[in-house]
Amino acid sequence: MQAETAQETMQALVIDRTGDPGELHLAEVPRPLRISDEVLVRVVAASVNPIDVKTRAGRGTSAAIERYPAVLGHDFAGVVEQVPYAAHPLQPGDRVYGMVRVPRMPGAHAEFTTVSSMSLAPMPASLDFAHAAAVPLAALTAWGAVVDTARVHDGQRVLIHAGAGGVGHFAVQFAAYFGATVTTTASARNAEFLRGLGAHRVVDYTSERFEEVARDQDVVIDLIGNVKDATGTRSLDALRPGGLIVTVPTGSWPTMGEEAAARGIRATGYVVSPDARTLAVITRLIDDGAVRVHLDRELPLAEGAEAHRLIEAGHVRGKLVLRVAPDPA
Repeated sequence: MQAETAQETMQALVIDRTGDPGELHLAEVPRPLRISDEVLVRVVAASVNPIDVKTRAGRGTSAAIERYPAVLGHDFAGVVEQVPYAAHPLQPGDRVYGMVRVPRMPGAHAEFTTVSSMSLAPMPASLDFAHAAAVPLAALTAWGAVVDTARVHDGQRVLIHAGAGGVGHFAVQFAAYFGATVTTTASARNAEFLRGLGAHRVVDYTSERFEEVARDQDVVIDLIGNVKDATGTRSLDALRPGGLIVTVPTGSWPTMGEEAAARGIRATGYVVSPDARTLAVITRLIDDGAVRVHLDRELPLAEGAEAHRLIEAGHVRGKLVLRVAPDPA
C-alpha cells in the first residue's frame, strides 16, 4: 500500500470567507491525506446543493468551518486513488460515488477528496460521472424522508413539495415506486416532467392553493419549509388527522411540533445520513431503470459561482453539477 508522505497540492473551488457567490474562486490548496478507513478519490464531477449555497452565504453549516480557505461540495463521482488496505472491497481505479461530511472534512469541489468507506459505493453502471455526481445527497435525502421516515407504502396519499428540484424529483419517484398516489407542487412548466416521473397530480403553486385541492393526505414531504408562503403551516390543512409531515429544511419552522400536535398530526424533521448501504439500493433502482436522474446543467468547476447564483434564483429542474476533470478512458 502506498504510504502517505509529504502533502501535495490540488486545485479546488474555495471561499476565504462567507458572503455572496463572488467569494468562490479557484485556488491551490493542500491535497487531503487519507487516514483510517478513508478512501482517497480523484473527483471527476461534483454536485452543487442548496446546503452549499446556504453555507457559502453564512448560514447552513458555516458555523462549523474551522479554517479558511474552505472547500464545499457534499457529493461527487470519481475514481478511487488510494484505499485503506490491500483487500479493501474498493480498489484503485474503481468508479465510485458518495458523500463527504462537509465542513468536518474538505469538500468535493476539488480535484481530490477523502471519504469514509461507509459513505462510498460503486457508481451505477448505467450513468456517466456527471449524472452519478447528481445522485448521492439528493437521493439519500429523498429516500430517508420517504422510505425510512415516512415508510410510504401502497395505497397512501402523499404530497411532495418542490417535486421538480434535486431532492424532489427523487422523492416523487420513490413514493410512486412504493405504490403511493403522489401529488406534488411545482410550476406549470414542470408538470409534464413530473408526471413522467410518476406524479399523479401536479399542483401549480402559482395559481392553486395546494391545501384546497390536495386534502386528506397521509404524508407530506416538505422540501420548502415554512419560510415561503407558510408552506409548512398550510400543509397541516392538507393532512388527515394522524397524518405525518416530514420537513427537510432545518430551522425553517421552529414551532412545527407544537402546531402539528395541536391538530393531531405527527411531525418530524429529517437530516440525511451518508450511508453507502442505502446508496447501493438506490444504485440498483437506477440500473434497473426504476429511477431516473435529471441533470439540469453541467458547469466547469471554475464557474461554481454561477451554479450558486442559479440555485439562489430557484427554478432549477433536478440537479446542477460541476465538472472537475474529464471522464477517464
